[in-house]
This record gives sequence, structure tokens and C-alpha cells, in this order.
Amino acid sequence: METLETVLTRRSVGRLTEPAPDDGELLALVEAAMTAPDHGRLLPWRLITLRGEERAELGRTFAARAGDDPLARERAAAKPLRAPLLIAIVFSPVAHRTVPRWEQLASTVAAIHTLTLLLHDRGYASIWRTGSLTRDTAVRTLLRLDPGEQLLGWLYTGTAVAAPPPRRLPDPRARIRTLSQIEVPHLQVEACC
Repeated sequence: METLETVLTRRSVGRLTEPAPDDGELLALVEAAMTAPDHGRLLPWRLITLRGEERAELGRTFAARAGDDPLARERAAAKPLRAPLLIAIVFSPVAHRTVPRWEQLASTVAAIHTLTLLLHDRGYASIWRTGSLTRDTAVRTLLRLDPGEQLLGWLYTGTAVAAPPPRRLPDPRARIRTLSQIEVPHLQVEACC
């Protein structure tokens, strides 16, 4: 697939099935995603893959947090089974004197977006799912997160059950201005002395 076409046709896809990339193919894609902008080359992230029974284990953890309603527990348990591969996205900021936390988060997001593009280019589909369970103690314990790490969600990964509809993109000219096109705010300058 041509690069521009890959970017323009990538969509978040919620209905996923087999196949998903195997460990070897995923490793190659993650290696390529590591080329995303990363000030200081800190790689302030890590990924945890969940397949098969591991997804069901995560689902049981979700269900335990869903309250007493049996239907809510059942729905929560089924969430991780919506894709053959879940990739937990863990932000692991590094103490650094010149690279602030926000730049490290930006780097992490850039790497994950690059990974979604690479997956799409290979014929896979994905959706980045988040929610309150990313902050849940039992989920953090299951995933063995360190205290300073932040779970940014899961990249549900597999093959699209159906082709997603095309997206109508807004006019990009509305997002770009030259410096001379930006109005200068009128500032009140107080007299001094």
C-alpha cells in the first residue's frame, strides 16, 4: 500500500477477528514504530500483549469491577474478547533533566499511532480503547505495572470483520494559517515610571 493511502484509509475498527499478527510480525512492526519522534531516545513506553486465555483473565478482572449486576459483569468480561490480540499500552516516563513528561507522552502516542498505521498497512485493523479501568488497581496489578507507570489503554488488534466506511475528511485549510494570517491580539501596555 502506498504511504499516503495507508494514512488516509486507516480507521479505528471495533469488530475484529482472526488473524492478528503473530509475535514475530508484531515484533517487526514495533521495531518500525520505534522510529517515531522521541526526544532523547528514551522510549518511555512498553507494550504487554494478551492473547487467548490472557484476554479472558483480563475480562474476569473487568467483571469483578462491574458491580453486582450479572448482565454488566457478563458484558465487562466479554470486552477483552472483542479482538484476538490486545496490546496494553504502558507509559513509562523517565526522569530526565531536559525531556519533560509531556514530550515523553507525545513520543509514546506517536509510536502507538505509527504502530496502528503499520498494522493497517499489513492488512490488520485496530482500535485504541481506554476508560476508567485503565486506572483500576486490580487491572494494574494483573498487568504488573510499576507505581510510576500509566496504562494508556489497549490496542485491540486483529482483522476487520467488515470494511469500515470511508471517512469524509474536513478541509485541512481550516487547520493551517501562516503567521501573517493570525491576528495580533491588542495588548494594553501600561505606562511605566
